[in-house]
Amino acid sequence: MTSAHTQKQHPHLTPLTLWIMTIATGLVVANIYYNQPLLADMAHTFGVSDKKAQQISLFTQIGYATGLLFIVPLADMLKRKRLILIDFVLMIISLVASAMAPSVTILMIAGFLVGVSSIIPQLLIPMAAHLAKPHERGKKIGFVMSGLLIGILLSRTLSGFIGEHFGWRSMYYIAAGLMLLIWLMIFLFLPEIEPDYKGNYGKLMKSLIHLVKTQPKLRLAAFRGALCFAGFSAFWTTLVFLLKQPQFNEGSAAAGMFGLVGAFGAVAVGFMGRLSDKMDAYKLSIYTLLLILISFIVFYFSSHSIIGLIVGIILLDMGVQATHISNQSIIFALIPEARNRINTVYMVSYFIGGALGTFFASVVWKTYEWNGVCAIGAALSVIVIAVHLLYYKKASATATDVR
Repeated sequence: MTSAHTQKQHPHLTPLTLWIMTIATGLVVANIYYNQPLLADMAHTFGVSDKKAQQISLFTQIGYATGLLFIVPLADMLKRKRLILIDFVLMIISLVASAMAPSVTILMIAGFLVGVSSIIPQLLIPMAAHLAKPHERGKKIGFVMSGLLIGILLSRTLSGFIGEHFGWRSMYYIAAGLMLLIWLMIFLFLPEIEPDYKGNYGKLMKSLIHLVKTQPKLRLAAFRGALCFAGFSAFWTTLVFLLKQPQFNEGSAAAGMFGLVGAFGAVAVGFMGRLSDKMDAYKLSIYTLLLILISFIVFYFSSHSIIGLIVGIILLDMGVQATHISNQSIIFALIPEARNRINTVYMVSYFIGGALGTFFASVVWKTYEWNGVCAIGAALSVIVIAVHLLYYKKASATATDVR
């Protein structure tokens, strides 16, 4: 009986299951980022300012953080597959509402709901960690995360192209159709995982506070992730406005094409996943954080250079995504039965950082434009490197004392 129970609780992570998780992760996470190359077109449609249009992206990211906080923990308490399938219904309704939005206010509300419902990757990644063998966990997380990165980056390319040729509303109709196909794949092929948590929802949510208080490695990873993603979001939210300036005079399609450049970071993510299984994750993070700082220095000198922007994007995406993999390898090894709640704490911090990065970039852009955005990214990078090094030295000193 114990063997059968274990089999039910821990189905094998087959290649088919892993591919479904990766494809679903990439296509679902894309919903959050379709709007970024389209913000200028949306502003034109509704006759609002660029700053007002940027709030669409802001509300989507806030919605995502909300879904992470209130929905993702349920995966420790409810059947995972059933939760995912129900969430898809809200996602499809939200995407159709975005496509039909008659005003910028309705589009913001629909964008918020798109964000709330697009948390499925954050259910699938802990699931991959749960099903993977311990010595392969980093590799498997890296594989699913490569799908996440490709989804994030190519979403901009796809939406930029669709927006340029068919209008921004068409992108949301296409996205809704893709979600229907993914729902069918999940329904047919994804294994079910029984929950481990036996308490109620109130106690489940209170346990998040306990995790923050008792897990210093989780706190540090959340801090690193939040500041890295703040800089990442600040860059991608304002890139379309830089490209529309006279020195480039390009549209949303050009902004989307830069996503193809960033897709090279997916190669680095797979490599970093394997490396994190063999190397100290904290030491690895020092190098990945330095890549982010260097990228914003490159951006500062590239306000008139396409080649400079390309180099900076490769460095930024490699640095941010590799740091993310390193963070997840650390936190998913902490408490196996609480992986979804741990991921909630980490990812809520991560996307609050992204929302704040979008907000500050929109404020700074109005006065300082590109130089201001680069200053924000560089400052955030310096802060996170300093805190990381301080913690790393402290941890190393403690380890030496113990020996």
